[in-house]
Amino acid sequence: MSKPDYQATNLPLWDFLTILASEGVDFLLSGAEDKVPLSSFDYEKTTICLFFSANWCRPCQSFTPKLVQLYNMLRTMGKELEIVFISLDHDEDGFNAHFETMPWLTVPFDVNLHKKLRERFHVVRIPSLVPLNLDGQSVEEDLIGLIEDFGEDAFPFTKKRREELKAIDDSMRQGGKIDQLLAHPGRDYVVASDGGKVLVSQLIGKTVGLYFGAHWCPPCRAFTAQLVEAYNQLLSSRGDCFEVVLVSSDRDQKEFDVNISNMPWLALPFEDRTRQDLCRIFNIKAIPALVLIGPDGKPISTNGKKIITLYGAKAFPFTQSSIEEIEESLRKEGDSLPRQIQDIKHQHVLKLDMAKAYVCNYCERQGKFWAFSCDACDYDLHPTCVEEAS
Repeated sequence: MSKPDYQATNLPLWDFLTILASEGVDFLLSGAEDKVPLSSFDYEKTTICLFFSANWCRPCQSFTPKLVQLYNMLRTMGKELEIVFISLDHDEDGFNAHFETMPWLTVPFDVNLHKKLRERFHVVRIPSLVPLNLDGQSVEEDLIGLIEDFGEDAFPFTKKRREELKAIDDSMRQGGKIDQLLAHPGRDYVVASDGGKVLVSQLIGKTVGLYFGAHWCPPCRAFTAQLVEAYNQLLSSRGDCFEVVLVSSDRDQKEFDVNISNMPWLALPFEDRTRQDLCRIFNIKAIPALVLIGPDGKPISTNGKKIITLYGAKAFPFTQSSIEEIEESLRKEGDSLPRQIQDIKHQHVLKLDMAKAYVCNYCERQGKFWAFSCDACDYDLHPTCVEEAS
């Protein structure tokens, strides 16, 4: 059988082999320091990726264990995948220390060879993963991001595969099935702060808030207090029509346990990848964040944090119409109040103002929305606490 014309079908693979040949390299090394001949590969069936990385690089140190896990899983599943390490370490000691954490193959350590490969494949940052594709499909450019987002589902790392995965995400987000968002074949429950399990099916028909937060995050702790207040108010006034599920960004199980212990609601198990999936599906870029899902399983709002912060439990069921009703009610309330007053408890004129939150200087209770405030000093008064001078 004649040798396949790799140059005709796949320039990246051809260039890789040509550069190795120009340096007299006709083998790769395994972890056991065995030489693996380049001729031993089935290039037509195997997906080969070049992994540019270095021991001194913190992002590389963070990503490599994820890639090891993906590699081992795909190989266990029978996928034809091989990864070749291209070291950008400064010396052989760094190369050896980094490579000993990897189960795949490597190009022998040679600074000049690695520089040629880096320049040929336009590697401007590390870690970088470059597929040497044979079938003519366009490959995904941000392969690191694709793998971090989708794990083993990203294989075989093509743009077509990313489009398929994005379509699945869109379907999950808009599909109207809370059980598909929160459960999977290996887990049909969420957990409570006492360690108990609650079936996801029990959430069907409820309004559900997906709370993206972490104990280490001070803004999350501040918002948690607001959400707890709204949650408890709805629980006492409307029963169990509203539920919150924590989607944790805590750094470890211990931190997660501390976090959920301060919450009256449910959570996704810390070890479950669904946490990362939901961050991707709802494009969560910062925490705290609250995604509100309606009783029909479809998203009401991805800006639930703002709704709770502004209106609290009063905004339930958190639909656009309920927000408009609140705002109309507030407008009418404001129209019925004087623009300014002279209260007997304060020496300055107080002007009507709209405030997200304040503490009344007279009754010392927290207030929202309308207040009478002093321009000259830090003084706020509930409209109900006003005693106008005669």
